[in-house]
Amino acid sequence: MPPIPPLFTVPVPPSGSITCTQRGPKIYLLTFLSPPDNRLTPAFCSSFLLALDILEYRFPKGIVITTSAIPKFYSNGLNYESATKSKSFFSESLYPLWRRLLTYPMPTLALINGHAFAAGLMTAMMHDYRLFNPHRGYLCLNELDFGAPLKPPMASVFRQKLPSPATYRTLVLESKRFNALEALREGIVDGLGGLEEALAFAEEMKLVEKGGSGVYGRLKAEMWKETVRLLENAEGSARRAEREEADEKRRGGESLRRVDEWERNSRSGIAKL
Repeated sequence: MPPIPPLFTVPVPPSGSITCTQRGPKIYLLTFLSPPDNRLTPAFCSSFLLALDILEYRFPKGIVITTSAIPKFYSNGLNYESATKSKSFFSESLYPLWRRLLTYPMPTLALINGHAFAAGLMTAMMHDYRLFNPHRGYLCLNELDFGAPLKPPMASVFRQKLPSPATYRTLVLESKRFNALEALREGIVDGLGGLEEALAFAEEMKLVEKGGSGVYGRLKAEMWKETVRLLENAEGSARRAEREEADEKRRGGESLRRVDEWERNSRSGIAKL
């Protein structure tokens, strides 16, 4: 079968692209190619956002499926060091993309073809539905492993969308890598398969027509209001996180003083167990 010609292509500097093809009437496939592992850089986020804008304003409403042209990775998350050094990355690059996905006015489906780690998994969670390759890849929040706290909207989307607090705990506090069957069992994904299965899922769920009434995005904005507000108020969330960090340091100091006092009293024979 000859290649399907693209509807459009958006470059991702320096050498990547996001290509849109049509896999059926009003079924749009956005395919990422940003070597080596589709990191969520400012350029990637900007290009992804533009592709969503083009689809909304230049094509009939249908369903948007996202996937990767890199077999091993859907997305390996942020360039963490670069992201945390930038004062504007979250508020001006990542969060606008996530808010757009979370409230997009037509159904979205993440076709996770390989690993989705950290913010890569979070990006998949901002979609309405997720299908996962049954043969390759893991889903994981590995912030515990590299010492990164979850920002409020990062935590919120899992709190709102996962069916079980136990699964949320395992993702966050154990940094577990979920294979396909585990991810399906725990409700992280809605099904397993590749593009054929994604197209069948869209047909079975009648997703192509869901955006036609004009309220699909508004319904999602109300459903996921907690996460939407956190994404919109990035500066307030950052200030709150700073206050919480300061409070934690203060509580830590108080705890340490209690331990020091206990040790002094123990040496003098006053402390009681």
